[in-house]
Amino acid sequence: MIKHFISLEWKQYFRSPYWQTSIGLKIVMGIFAIFFILMFLGIGLGLFSILKEQFPNKDPFIIVNGVIFYWILGDIMMRFFLQKLPVMSVKPMLTLPIKRSKIVNYVLGKSALSFFNFLPLFAIIPFGMILIFKEGYDVITILFWIFVLINISLITNYLNFIVESLSAKTELSFLPIIAVAGSLFALNYFEIISFSELLSNGVVGVAKNPIMIFIPILFLILVYLYNYKILKNKLYTDSSVQTKIKEVDASDLTWTNRFGDIAPFMQLDLKLLWRNKRAKSTLPVLAIGLLYGLFFYPQPIYQDKVFMYAFIGVFSTGIFLINFGQFIPAWDSSYYKMLMSQNFKYEQYLKSKFTLMVMSVVILFVLGIPYVYFGWKILVAHFAAAIYNIGVNSHVIMYGGTFNRKKINLDERAAFNFQGTGAVQWLIGIPLLLVPMIIFGLLNWLINFEVAIATLISLGTIGIVLHQKIMTATTKKYLLVKHKMIEAFSQDN
Repeated sequence: MIKHFISLEWKQYFRSPYWQTSIGLKIVMGIFAIFFILMFLGIGLGLFSILKEQFPNKDPFIIVNGVIFYWILGDIMMRFFLQKLPVMSVKPMLTLPIKRSKIVNYVLGKSALSFFNFLPLFAIIPFGMILIFKEGYDVITILFWIFVLINISLITNYLNFIVESLSAKTELSFLPIIAVAGSLFALNYFEIISFSELLSNGVVGVAKNPIMIFIPILFLILVYLYNYKILKNKLYTDSSVQTKIKEVDASDLTWTNRFGDIAPFMQLDLKLLWRNKRAKSTLPVLAIGLLYGLFFYPQPIYQDKVFMYAFIGVFSTGIFLINFGQFIPAWDSSYYKMLMSQNFKYEQYLKSKFTLMVMSVVILFVLGIPYVYFGWKILVAHFAAAIYNIGVNSHVIMYGGTFNRKKINLDERAAFNFQGTGAVQWLIGIPLLLVPMIIFGLLNWLINFEVAIATLISLGTIGIVLHQKIMTATTKKYLLVKHKMIEAFSQDN
C-alpha cells in the first residue's frame, strides 16, 4: 500500500500543471537548498576549530551540548512558521476499502523525510567525526550522541505538528508558541531554571550510557502516537463540514465611493480582510511592522548602522503592501473564474488593490512619525522608504502577482498559514527589501546620507510619475496569463 501511495503522489506531482509552469522556480529553490546544505556543512567542518580558538580552555563537545536547548527552541519556531505537515489527496481514498491507519502512518512517515530533519545532519555528523578522529573521543559515545540529536530533530518534527494543531483554533495562532518559547528562554536566561544545563547533561548522559537511549526513543514514540491520534480523528469525509454559521456584520463602506469605478473592488477587498480567517491575518501583522523599529533603534549597537534605516523603513511602512500584495490575485482564487466572467476593465480590479496598498503605506508612515525621537535621520529614511514603496515596490509586487498560480482557502486558520505560498513569495523579498537596503547602504558608505536618501526618493518619484504606463503594462501581463490563472486556481493544491 505504501508503494501505491508513493506511485499516486509521483503521478500527481508530475502531471500537475504547476510542474510545467514553475520548473524554473523549482530550480531556484533547489539552489537555495544546496546553499543551506553547504552552509551547514561548513559549520560542521569549522565549528571545532572556531570553538578551540575562541575558548581554548573549554571542551568544544561540552560547549555544543550547552546550546542544544537554544537549537531546539529555534528549530521549533522555524518549523512552526515554515514547515507544514505533508498531505496527500485523501478524500477520494476515504470511500475506498483502505484503512485510515495506513493513510495516517504514510503521511506521518513522509514528514520524517522533511528537509528540516536532514539539514542538521550536515553539521552534526562532520563535527562528530572530527571529535572521533582528531580528538580521540570514544566512537560509541559520539555515535550515540549523533543518534540522540537525530532523535531530537524527529521529536521537534512531530512536536511542531501537535503545536500547530492545538494553536490552529485561535485567530492569532502564532502568539502561544511565541509566548511559550519566550517564557522558556527567559527562565533559562535568568537562570531560574537552567534548561540548557539540564538538556546538556541529559544528552551527554544518554551518549555515555547507551542503555538510556530508550528515553528519547520513548518520547519520540509518544509524540508520534499523539499525532497519529489527532490525524486519524480528522480523517473523515465530513470532517470539514461547517456546523456553526455566524452572521456577518456589515460595515458602512460608502466612503469608498469617492474612488470612482474602483470602489466596488475596494469594498470587496475590505470585506475580504475582516470576514475571512486567512485574509484577516494581514491586519494584526500591521502592528508588528509598525513597532519593528523598536527592536533596533533603542539598541546602541544599531545607532551607527545607518544602512539598516532603509530596510527598517521599507519593512515598517510596507508591511501591509508585502503581506497582502504578495498574494494578489490569489486572494480571489476561490471565485476567480466567476470574477473573470464579469464585464469590467481588468485595470480597475488591479487599481483597487494598488490603492489599498498605497493608503496603507501612507497611514503606517504617519503612525511611525514618533520614531523621530531616535533621530531626524530615521524619520527622513522612513519618508524616503515610504516614497520608494509607493513608486517602486508597489509595482514590483503587482507584477509579481502575475506568477501566482496557487489557490488560497480563505477559511483556513488565519496566522502564518503557508497555503498558496510558492517560490514567488520567497524570491520577491529580494527586490522588495534587499535592493533598497543595498542601494541606500552603498551610497551612504561611498558618498553620504543625503545622496542615499535622495536616490530612494528619486526612484520612488519616477515610479509615481510613470504609474499609468507601468500599470498598463502590468495589466497586459495579467490579461496574457489570465486563462493560466483560471486553470491553476481551479486545481486543488
